[in-house]
Amino acid sequence: MYEKCFKRLIDFIIALIIAPFVILIIIIMAPIIFINDPGPIFYNGERRGKNGKTFKMFKFRSMYVNSPDIRNQDGSTFNSNNDPRVTKIGRFMRKTSIDEVPQFLNVLIGDMSLIGPRPTLASVPYDELTSDQKKRYQVRPGITGYSQAYFRNSIGNEEKLKNDCFYVDNVSLILDIKIFIQTAVSVLRHKNIYVSSDAKENESKRNG
Repeated sequence: MYEKCFKRLIDFIIALIIAPFVILIIIIMAPIIFINDPGPIFYNGERRGKNGKTFKMFKFRSMYVNSPDIRNQDGSTFNSNNDPRVTKIGRFMRKTSIDEVPQFLNVLIGDMSLIGPRPTLASVPYDELTSDQKKRYQVRPGITGYSQAYFRNSIGNEEKLKNDCFYVDNVSLILDIKIFIQTAVSVLRHKNIYVSSDAKENESKRNG
């Protein structure tokens, strides 16, 4: 009942309330991003959303124009504190998650939710995905989700998929509130921002 009826209503109301602040942040950040590296203000990547439908996800551009797409072995996006592709303002935006702010517009439109599995690339045809991979698309993708709240960028795609499936099976208002609170804690503490350093620390903790 919550996921089918109230979740979208809550998303819309909150996104509508926040919209003026989002626009203000865009007005402030746009010239800073452009001065730091002339080019597009936004990175409008194509992502796969609910029921496999693709959409354009709004995000502040944090990399230099024409930067190469570098991936980890499991296909997840490479990121590092010393990544030369990231601009100076881009590093600040990533640490504070300001680069994700424009996605509130995606929530307002209805492409995304405040809480849900993070949107994935649409590089593989939907029909070729496994049942678990398709499962994450039973709900709208979110600005933040279970993996992002508790692990951020410190785990690979396989673990993220397991967490996404867990969320789909257990979606509720209480779980969304827990994820929201944990996301705020992670952002304020700048936890698990980069794979290169934080992943090793988390892996050693898991292995005892």
